[in-house]
Amino acid sequence: MKRLVDSEKSDELDNYDQTIRPQSLEEYVGQTEIKENLEVFIKACKMRDEVLDHVLLYGPPGLGKTTLAHIIANEMGANIRTATGPSIEKSGDLAAILSTLEQGDVLFIDEIHRIPRFIEEILYPAMEDFVLDIVIANGDGTSRNLRIDLPPFTLVGATTRAGDISSPLRDRFGIVSKLNYYNEEELFKIIRRTSKVLNMPIDDEAAKELARRSRKTPRLANRLFKRVRDFALVFGSDVIDEEIMKIALKRLNVDSSGLDQIDKEYLEALITKFNGGPVGAATVATSIGEEVTTIEDVVEPYLLQEGFIKRTPRGRVACPKAYKHLNIEYVSEN
Repeated sequence: MKRLVDSEKSDELDNYDQTIRPQSLEEYVGQTEIKENLEVFIKACKMRDEVLDHVLLYGPPGLGKTTLAHIIANEMGANIRTATGPSIEKSGDLAAILSTLEQGDVLFIDEIHRIPRFIEEILYPAMEDFVLDIVIANGDGTSRNLRIDLPPFTLVGATTRAGDISSPLRDRFGIVSKLNYYNEEELFKIIRRTSKVLNMPIDDEAAKELARRSRKTPRLANRLFKRVRDFALVFGSDVIDEEIMKIALKRLNVDSSGLDQIDKEYLEALITKFNGGPVGAATVATSIGEEVTTIEDVVEPYLLQEGFIKRTPRGRVACPKAYKHLNIEYVSEN
Protein backbone atom coordinates (compact mmCIF):
# COMPACT_ATOMS: atom_id res chain seq x y z
CA MET A 1 0.00 0.00 0.00
CA LYS A 2 1.30 3.44 -0.91
CA ARG A 3 1.83 5.74 2.04
CA LEU A 4 2.38 9.49 1.81
CA VAL A 5 4.11 11.25 4.69
CA ASP A 6 4.39 15.03 4.67
CA SER A 7 5.85 16.50 7.86
CA GLU A 8 9.00 17.88 9.40
CA LYS A 9 9.54 14.53 11.10
CA SER A 10 9.00 12.38 8.01
CA ASP A 11 12.47 10.82 8.03
CA GLU A 12 12.21 10.03 11.70
CA LEU A 13 8.74 8.52 11.25
CA ASP A 14 9.84 6.44 8.26
CA ASN A 15 12.74 5.03 10.25
CA TYR A 16 10.44 4.34 13.19
CA ASP A 17 7.90 2.65 10.92
CA GLN A 18 10.57 0.28 9.62
CA THR A 19 11.53 -0.79 13.12
CA ILE A 20 9.19 -0.84 16.08
CA ARG A 21 5.95 0.89 15.09
CA PRO A 22 3.05 -1.63 15.03
CA GLN A 23 1.24 -1.80 11.71
CA SER A 24 -2.09 -3.30 12.79
CA LEU A 25 -4.55 -3.27 15.66
CA GLU A 26 -3.59 -6.85 16.42
CA GLU A 27 0.07 -5.86 16.94
CA TYR A 28 -0.79 -2.77 18.98
CA VAL A 29 -0.37 -3.38 22.72
CA GLY A 30 -2.59 -1.62 25.26
CA GLN A 31 -5.56 0.75 24.94
CA THR A 32 -7.80 -2.32 24.70
CA GLU A 33 -11.14 -0.51 24.70
CA ILE A 34 -10.05 1.92 21.98
CA LYS A 35 -8.70 -0.92 19.84
CA GLU A 36 -11.87 -2.98 20.17
CA ASN A 37 -14.07 -0.01 19.28
CA LEU A 38 -11.91 0.99 16.32
CA GLU A 39 -12.05 -2.56 15.03
CA VAL A 40 -15.86 -2.42 15.04
CA PHE A 41 -15.99 1.03 13.44
CA ILE A 42 -13.52 0.09 10.71
CA LYS A 43 -15.28 -3.17 9.89
CA ALA A 44 -18.64 -1.40 9.72
CA CYS A 45 -17.25 1.23 7.35
CA LYS A 46 -15.83 -1.42 5.08
CA MET A 47 -19.15 -3.26 5.04
CA ARG A 48 -20.93 -0.04 4.05
CA ASP A 49 -18.12 0.94 1.66
CA GLU A 50 -17.77 4.29 3.42
CA VAL A 51 -14.89 6.26 4.88
CA LEU A 52 -14.32 6.17 8.62
CA ASP A 53 -15.74 9.02 10.68
CA HIS A 54 -13.23 11.67 11.75
CA VAL A 55 -11.23 10.57 14.80
CA LEU A 56 -9.87 12.66 17.68
CA LEU A 57 -7.19 11.04 19.85
CA TYR A 58 -6.07 12.80 23.00
CA GLY A 59 -3.91 12.08 26.01
CA PRO A 60 -0.37 12.60 27.34
CA PRO A 61 2.54 12.44 24.87
CA GLY A 62 4.10 9.12 23.96
CA LEU A 63 1.05 6.87 24.37
CA GLY A 64 0.60 5.95 20.70
CA LYS A 65 -1.65 8.54 19.06
CA THR A 66 0.53 8.81 15.94
CA THR A 67 0.86 5.03 15.77
CA LEU A 68 -2.92 4.60 15.94
CA ALA A 69 -3.37 7.11 13.11
CA HIS A 70 -1.06 5.06 10.88
CA ILE A 71 -2.80 1.85 11.93
CA ILE A 72 -6.20 3.32 11.04
CA ALA A 73 -4.88 4.07 7.56
CA ASN A 74 -3.41 0.58 7.24
CA GLU A 75 -6.59 -1.11 8.43
CA MET A 76 -8.68 0.97 6.01
CA GLY A 77 -6.25 0.24 3.17
CA ALA A 78 -5.79 3.97 2.70
CA ASN A 79 -3.01 6.45 2.05
CA ILE A 80 -2.02 8.71 4.91
CA ARG A 81 -0.90 12.31 4.83
CA THR A 82 0.46 13.95 7.96
CA ALA A 83 0.84 17.52 9.12
CA THR A 84 1.16 19.39 12.40
CA GLY A 85 -1.07 22.14 13.71
CA PRO A 86 1.74 24.74 13.92
CA SER A 87 2.72 24.09 10.28
CA ILE A 88 -0.72 25.18 9.02
CA GLU A 89 -0.33 28.94 9.33
CA LYS A 90 -2.33 30.21 6.35
CA SER A 91 -5.54 29.16 4.65
CA GLY A 92 -3.45 28.29 1.61
CA ASP A 93 -1.48 25.75 3.66
CA LEU A 94 -4.65 23.85 4.53
CA ALA A 95 -6.06 24.24 1.01
CA ALA A 96 -2.86 22.76 -0.45
CA ILE A 97 -3.21 19.70 1.77
CA LEU A 98 -6.94 19.17 1.30
CA SER A 99 -6.89 19.67 -2.46
CA THR A 100 -4.45 16.79 -2.95
CA LEU A 101 -6.44 14.23 -0.95
CA GLU A 102 -7.83 11.22 -2.76
CA GLN A 103 -10.89 9.09 -2.05
CA GLY A 104 -10.63 7.46 1.38
CA ASP A 105 -7.33 9.11 2.37
CA VAL A 106 -6.48 9.61 6.03
CA LEU A 107 -5.27 13.09 6.97
CA PHE A 108 -3.41 13.06 10.28
CA ILE A 109 -2.93 16.39 12.03
CA ASP A 110 -0.77 16.23 15.14
CA GLU A 111 -1.05 18.98 17.75
CA ILE A 112 -4.37 19.88 16.22
CA HIS A 113 -5.13 22.19 19.14
CA ARG A 114 -2.54 24.61 17.73
CA ILE A 115 -4.43 25.25 14.49
CA PRO A 116 -5.43 28.94 14.29
CA ARG A 117 -9.14 29.61 14.75
CA PHE A 118 -9.57 31.10 11.26
CA ILE A 119 -8.08 27.90 9.82
CA GLU A 120 -10.67 25.89 11.74
CA GLU A 121 -13.44 27.72 9.90
CA ILE A 122 -12.08 26.40 6.60
CA LEU A 123 -11.82 22.93 8.10
CA TYR A 124 -15.47 22.79 9.22
CA PRO A 125 -17.09 22.44 5.74
CA ALA A 126 -14.27 20.12 4.67
CA MET A 127 -15.06 17.78 7.56
CA GLU A 128 -18.85 18.01 7.34
CA ASP A 129 -19.62 18.32 3.65
CA PHE A 130 -16.27 17.48 1.99
CA VAL A 131 -16.03 20.87 0.31
CA LEU A 132 -13.31 23.50 0.34
CA ASP A 133 -14.41 27.14 0.34
CA ILE A 134 -11.72 29.54 -0.87
CA VAL A 135 -11.88 33.33 -1.12
CA ILE A 136 -10.16 34.58 -4.29
CA ALA A 137 -9.19 38.22 -4.74
CA ASN A 138 -10.11 39.84 -8.06
CA GLY A 139 -7.93 42.39 -9.78
CA ASP A 140 -10.41 45.21 -9.14
CA GLY A 141 -10.12 44.91 -5.36
CA THR A 142 -13.19 42.71 -4.94
CA SER A 143 -13.23 39.04 -4.03
CA ARG A 144 -15.32 35.98 -4.78
CA ASN A 145 -15.89 32.61 -3.16
CA LEU A 146 -14.80 29.42 -4.88
CA ARG A 147 -16.15 26.07 -3.71
CA ILE A 148 -14.19 22.91 -4.52
CA ASP A 149 -15.60 19.45 -3.93
CA LEU A 150 -13.32 17.13 -1.96
CA PRO A 151 -13.35 13.34 -2.00
CA PRO A 152 -14.55 11.76 1.24
CA PHE A 153 -11.63 11.43 3.66
CA THR A 154 -10.96 10.74 7.32
CA LEU A 155 -9.34 13.36 9.52
CA VAL A 156 -7.44 11.97 12.50
CA GLY A 157 -6.50 14.68 14.97
CA ALA A 158 -4.13 14.17 17.90
CA THR A 159 -3.56 16.42 20.87
CA THR A 160 -2.13 16.45 24.36
CA ARG A 161 -4.46 19.32 25.25
CA ALA A 162 -8.04 18.42 24.49
CA GLY A 163 -9.23 21.40 26.53
CA ASP A 164 -7.57 23.78 24.07
CA ILE A 165 -9.66 22.49 21.16
CA SER A 166 -12.69 24.65 20.44
CA SER A 167 -16.10 23.07 20.93
CA PRO A 168 -17.14 23.53 17.25
CA LEU A 169 -14.07 21.61 16.09
CA ARG A 170 -14.37 18.89 18.71
CA ASP A 171 -18.05 18.36 17.88
CA ARG A 172 -17.19 17.53 14.27
CA PHE A 173 -15.27 14.41 15.25
CA GLY A 174 -17.45 11.31 15.16
CA ILE A 175 -15.00 9.24 17.21
CA VAL A 176 -13.33 10.76 20.28
CA SER A 177 -10.95 8.57 22.30
CA LYS A 178 -8.73 9.29 25.28
CA LEU A 179 -5.49 7.31 25.55
CA ASN A 180 -4.54 6.34 29.09
CA TYR A 181 -1.21 5.52 30.69
CA TYR A 182 0.01 1.94 30.34
CA ASN A 183 0.48 -0.54 33.15
CA GLU A 184 3.72 -2.43 33.74
CA GLU A 185 2.42 -5.65 32.18
CA GLU A 186 1.58 -3.85 28.93
CA LEU A 187 4.95 -2.10 28.88
CA PHE A 188 6.65 -5.44 29.50
CA LYS A 189 4.95 -6.83 26.38
CA ILE A 190 5.99 -3.79 24.36
CA ILE A 191 9.60 -4.11 25.50
CA ARG A 192 9.64 -7.83 24.65
CA ARG A 193 8.24 -7.06 21.20
CA THR A 194 10.81 -4.31 20.63
CA SER A 195 13.51 -6.73 21.72
CA LYS A 196 12.47 -9.17 18.99
CA VAL A 197 12.09 -6.50 16.30
CA LEU A 198 15.53 -5.02 17.03
CA ASN A 199 17.07 -8.45 17.50
CA MET A 200 18.46 -7.71 20.95
CA PRO A 201 17.40 -10.24 23.62
CA ILE A 202 16.47 -8.99 27.07
CA ASP A 203 15.83 -11.21 30.07
CA ASP A 204 12.52 -11.03 31.92
CA GLU A 205 13.85 -9.34 35.06
CA ALA A 206 15.53 -6.60 33.06
CA ALA A 207 12.39 -6.10 30.97
CA LYS A 208 10.23 -5.86 34.10
CA GLU A 209 12.58 -3.32 35.68
CA LEU A 210 12.69 -1.28 32.49
CA ALA A 211 8.87 -1.32 32.38
CA ARG A 212 8.77 -0.01 35.96
CA ARG A 213 11.02 2.90 35.03
CA SER A 214 9.30 3.90 31.79
CA ARG A 215 6.79 6.36 33.30
CA LYS A 216 3.88 4.24 31.98
CA THR A 217 4.76 5.47 28.48
CA PRO A 218 5.56 3.23 25.47
CA ARG A 219 7.62 5.87 23.66
CA LEU A 220 9.90 6.23 26.67
CA ALA A 221 10.12 2.45 27.11
CA ASN A 222 11.30 2.06 23.52
CA ARG A 223 13.68 5.01 23.78
CA LEU A 224 15.26 3.64 26.95
CA PHE A 225 15.49 0.17 25.44
CA LYS A 226 17.50 1.55 22.52
CA ARG A 227 19.90 3.35 24.84
CA VAL A 228 20.32 0.30 27.09
CA ARG A 229 20.97 -1.71 23.93
CA ASP A 230 23.87 0.65 23.18
CA PHE A 231 25.44 -0.06 26.57
CA ALA A 232 25.01 -3.82 26.10
CA LEU A 233 26.71 -3.64 22.70
CA VAL A 234 29.68 -1.62 24.01
CA PHE A 235 29.99 -3.88 27.06
CA GLY A 236 30.23 -6.85 24.72
CA SER A 237 27.00 -8.52 25.85
CA ASP A 238 24.61 -10.19 23.41
CA VAL A 239 21.72 -9.97 25.89
CA ILE A 240 20.41 -7.20 28.13
CA ASP A 241 20.38 -8.39 31.71
CA GLU A 242 19.30 -6.58 34.86
CA GLU A 243 22.84 -5.50 35.76
CA ILE A 244 23.47 -3.83 32.38
CA MET A 245 20.02 -2.25 32.46
CA LYS A 246 20.62 -0.68 35.89
CA ILE A 247 24.06 0.60 34.92
CA ALA A 248 22.67 2.15 31.76
CA LEU A 249 19.70 3.83 33.44
CA LYS A 250 21.95 5.20 36.19
CA ARG A 251 24.13 6.77 33.51
CA LEU A 252 20.96 8.15 31.90
CA ASN A 253 19.83 9.66 35.23
CA VAL A 254 16.64 7.61 35.32
CA ASP A 255 15.98 6.49 38.88
CA SER A 256 14.01 3.57 40.30
CA SER A 257 10.72 5.48 40.03
CA GLY A 258 11.32 6.53 36.44
CA LEU A 259 12.14 10.13 37.35
CA ASP A 260 14.80 11.81 35.24
CA GLN A 261 16.93 14.89 35.84
CA ILE A 262 14.21 17.39 34.91
CA ASP A 263 11.67 15.69 37.19
CA LYS A 264 14.05 15.86 40.14
CA GLU A 265 15.00 19.46 39.41
CA TYR A 266 11.30 20.31 39.32
CA LEU A 267 10.61 18.63 42.67
CA GLU A 268 13.72 20.09 44.29
CA ALA A 269 12.78 23.60 43.15
CA LEU A 270 9.20 23.16 44.33
CA ILE A 271 10.36 22.03 47.78
CA THR A 272 13.51 24.06 48.41
CA LYS A 273 12.80 27.30 46.54
CA PHE A 274 9.06 27.55 47.10
CA ASN A 275 8.64 25.70 50.41
CA GLY A 276 6.67 22.94 48.76
CA GLY A 277 4.16 25.30 47.17
CA PRO A 278 1.58 26.32 46.26
CA VAL A 279 3.24 27.91 43.24
CA GLY A 280 2.39 28.28 39.54
CA ALA A 281 3.86 26.02 36.89
CA ALA A 282 5.30 28.99 34.99
CA THR A 283 7.21 30.11 38.08
CA VAL A 284 8.72 26.67 38.64
CA ALA A 285 9.55 26.37 34.94
CA THR A 286 11.41 29.68 34.98
CA SER A 287 13.35 28.70 38.11
CA ILE A 288 14.78 25.59 36.44
CA GLY A 289 15.16 27.03 32.94
CA GLU A 290 12.50 24.93 31.20
CA GLU A 291 9.58 25.86 28.94
CA VAL A 292 6.26 25.92 30.77
CA THR A 293 4.72 23.71 28.04
CA THR A 294 7.38 21.07 28.77
CA ILE A 295 6.54 21.23 32.45
CA GLU A 296 2.78 21.01 31.89
CA ASP A 297 2.74 18.42 29.09
CA VAL A 298 5.70 16.18 29.92
CA VAL A 299 6.80 16.54 33.54
CA GLU A 300 3.67 17.18 35.58
CA PRO A 301 1.27 14.52 34.20
CA TYR A 302 3.43 11.66 35.49
CA LEU A 303 4.23 13.38 38.80
CA LEU A 304 0.50 13.94 39.34
CA GLN A 305 -0.33 10.38 38.34
CA GLU A 306 2.21 8.98 40.80
CA GLY A 307 1.27 11.28 43.68
CA PHE A 308 4.47 13.32 43.84
CA ILE A 309 2.57 16.61 43.42
CA LYS A 310 -0.98 17.86 43.43
CA ARG A 311 -2.75 20.77 41.79
CA THR A 312 -4.69 23.24 43.90
CA PRO A 313 -6.52 26.47 42.99
CA ARG A 314 -3.46 28.36 44.21
CA GLY A 315 -0.87 26.29 42.34
CA ARG A 316 1.27 23.15 42.54
CA VAL A 317 2.04 21.55 45.90
CA ALA A 318 4.64 18.89 46.69
CA CYS A 319 3.24 15.78 48.36
CA PRO A 320 4.97 13.80 51.15
CA LYS A 321 6.03 11.21 48.56
CA ALA A 322 8.18 13.84 46.82
CA TYR A 323 9.97 14.73 50.06
CA LYS A 324 10.60 11.05 50.78
CA HIS A 325 11.90 10.40 47.28
CA LEU A 326 14.41 13.25 47.57
CA ASN A 327 15.31 12.36 51.19
CA ILE A 328 14.08 15.74 52.43
CA GLU A 329 12.33 15.95 55.77
CA TYR A 330 8.62 16.66 55.41
CA VAL A 331 7.10 19.03 57.93
CA SER A 332 3.32 19.15 57.92
CA GLU A 333 1.70 22.60 58.01
CA ASN A 334 -0.61 21.22 60.64
